[in-house]
Amino acid sequence: MKMIDAEQLYGRQILADEVHLNNAQGVQLIRRPALAIQDRWVLCQRCGQRTLKKEVRLPGNKFYCPHCFQLGRVTSDQWLWSLAEPNLFMPIASSPLSWRGKLTPAQASCSQQVRQYFAAGRTHLLWAVTGAGKTEMLFPGIQWALSHGLRVGIASPRVDVCLELAPRFEAAFKSIPQIVLYGDMSGTYEYRQLTICTTHQLLRFYHAFDVLVIDEVDAFPFAADPGLSFAAEQAKKESGALLYLTATPSRELQRQEKQNRLTVSYLPARYHGHALPEIKVKTTGNWRKRLNQNHLPGKVNRTLSQLIMKQRRFLIFVPHVNDLPRVETALKKQFPPLKLATVHATDPQRHEKVQWMRDQQIDCLITTTILERGVTFSDIDVIVIGADDQVFSTAALVQIAGRVGRKADFPSGLVQFFADSQTKVIREARRQIRFVNRKARQEKLIGDV
Repeated sequence: MKMIDAEQLYGRQILADEVHLNNAQGVQLIRRPALAIQDRWVLCQRCGQRTLKKEVRLPGNKFYCPHCFQLGRVTSDQWLWSLAEPNLFMPIASSPLSWRGKLTPAQASCSQQVRQYFAAGRTHLLWAVTGAGKTEMLFPGIQWALSHGLRVGIASPRVDVCLELAPRFEAAFKSIPQIVLYGDMSGTYEYRQLTICTTHQLLRFYHAFDVLVIDEVDAFPFAADPGLSFAAEQAKKESGALLYLTATPSRELQRQEKQNRLTVSYLPARYHGHALPEIKVKTTGNWRKRLNQNHLPGKVNRTLSQLIMKQRRFLIFVPHVNDLPRVETALKKQFPPLKLATVHATDPQRHEKVQWMRDQQIDCLITTTILERGVTFSDIDVIVIGADDQVFSTAALVQIAGRVGRKADFPSGLVQFFADSQTKVIREARRQIRFVNRKARQEKLIGDV
């Protein structure tokens, strides 16, 4: 028997054979089978995915779900326990929004639409270029929700994005307690009106949120995992609103818009009124052969020499984790005074290194695609080595380019790709950026160049 406080279960779901509430009176536990057996199939009630029985059979004629294993194994002899979300948050007479910034007219128009869809409990897409100020556009709608005592969730596929968003929301809503949830977090879960979490953490919620925002909806793993889409739908209340945010919507989202199954707010310009820096490409000719010899191609070295001479700070993106030490070795050999670090998804110092770059303690951060989105550094350039590698999708390259010029004080910078050949993916990324810049100029959201 699992003993638990009622607050731990409001709008949540936990796996257990049996649950008992501590000192609970007048509350009704909701119990659902963790797995549903349907003919030849096993259907997981937590992630919504089904598997053939013969593939997931356990001794004793039991079954398990292989899809959401990372949050604890779900078996057919378990239950999912929850309590209905009571919204134990008092409506607020005064505004909880402590942010005093001002939206541009284009941002304000999108923000007003978002608020209307929050109030209507609808699903909506906010499609805005990288650096358009999507987070700030959320503030008025979230202010409305919090003022009415509603529960709000902000989720992203990436831990880095969550850690970037958390202090911004804490500063914007100083009077509202929030919690940040991710896999290796310290501390324990607490019931809060404002929750910021990874999309995997949504698998632990059940009809909790009146307003749920999925940031970077096109990012891995959310875009590739139907279980996370199911989790988002199940984490919000049946009457709740769901908002998707992205700069690079998937073909499926665009198809839903064309079929009038999804409403969209569109903003093709950054908040500061400057164009997105466009991608420059140089071909290198078997760059990996040079890298295996602990050297970088001459074109790369020349570009880096220019940046270092100008005292520029920059990110270098590489396709794979095993490229990181080789690029680091080559840079230290060629440019010994350069202060640099490498970072990747499983790096135990990942968050600290990102902060070093943000605090200007290092000149260069060599990274995989883990930093393609959701992190903001002031006044940097971006280099991609091996941009033609299959690991880089069009969306990833557009997002990588979007790390440059995000701040109004530093709206420009270099986006330089190095590749053995200019692939279709690279050409499409360049086309997308040129397209939104052209559209923004047509709508007079940015000036001519």
